[in-house]
Amino acid sequence: MRSVQGEGWSPEVMTHHITDQRVIEVAPFGEIVLPQFPPVHLGPLVLDLSPTKHVVFLLLAAVFTFLSMAYVARVTVKRARSGAAPSGFANLIEAFVVYLRDEVALRNIGHGGERFVPYVLTLFSFILYANLLGLVPWGATATSNIAVTGALAALSLVLVEVSGFLSLGPRGYLRTIVFVPEGLPWYGQIVMAAVMTPVEILGKLAKPFALAIRLFANMTAGHFVILSLVGLILTYGALVQAPGAQWKLVGGLAIVGSLGLALFVMVLEIFVALLQAYIFAMLTSVFVGLIRHGH
Repeated sequence: MRSVQGEGWSPEVMTHHITDQRVIEVAPFGEIVLPQFPPVHLGPLVLDLSPTKHVVFLLLAAVFTFLSMAYVARVTVKRARSGAAPSGFANLIEAFVVYLRDEVALRNIGHGGERFVPYVLTLFSFILYANLLGLVPWGATATSNIAVTGALAALSLVLVEVSGFLSLGPRGYLRTIVFVPEGLPWYGQIVMAAVMTPVEILGKLAKPFALAIRLFANMTAGHFVILSLVGLILTYGALVQAPGAQWKLVGGLAIVGSLGLALFVMVLEIFVALLQAYIFAMLTSVFVGLIRHGH
């Protein structure tokens, strides 16, 4: 972070730490410049597949998800053969898995929800690791990027709509878009279909939009609060150097208070990281259950 002597805490400093970049800062050791590949041309479409900071931490989240689940599965199978229960980290992960399976996936999806348990578990673990990687030194929160949360929400939308189509069939799925109550005359059915069809389509699109915005906004807001409090520490640090004992006292108290609040928000961010991963997985399960069991 830059010094703020004579300048004040600039909003560009916070934006710099939130936005995606082609470098990974490892202060005070410098920065890692990520490779840049030639763009791929697909007709009029130009795709830039060069890695960015958020892409790197997304890959790390995927690797941690795979390694942790593979390790827990191996330990669980090994201890089950000997008749012992998992312990330590494996026991912690097993508790999460059982809770997400029974209380999130199966409870909200209902009959046939067993097929969706692996996706819900993977979604929760991946988002949790992506959230937590932003709290470690030199880390970055990829889920504070609306493109990342939008892609995750789009995957959930595809899952919801495809599962609904397979469960309800073409005719039943069409009724989730063109809503016509039973018993209406033909002209009433036409009016109802014309009015309710756009509403139903907007309702389908609003679900992934809410998923993307909720995760993006919560993860971004927490980092802005922390950076703002750190900015207060740097700003009030100038008072410590000011002449006069009263200003030194005020500056010292302000620094201690800002540091305490920053640490509190940092601890709170750990809870928020867990909560937002849980909410994303739970709402995905709820949406799947709603379309599969519309009655």
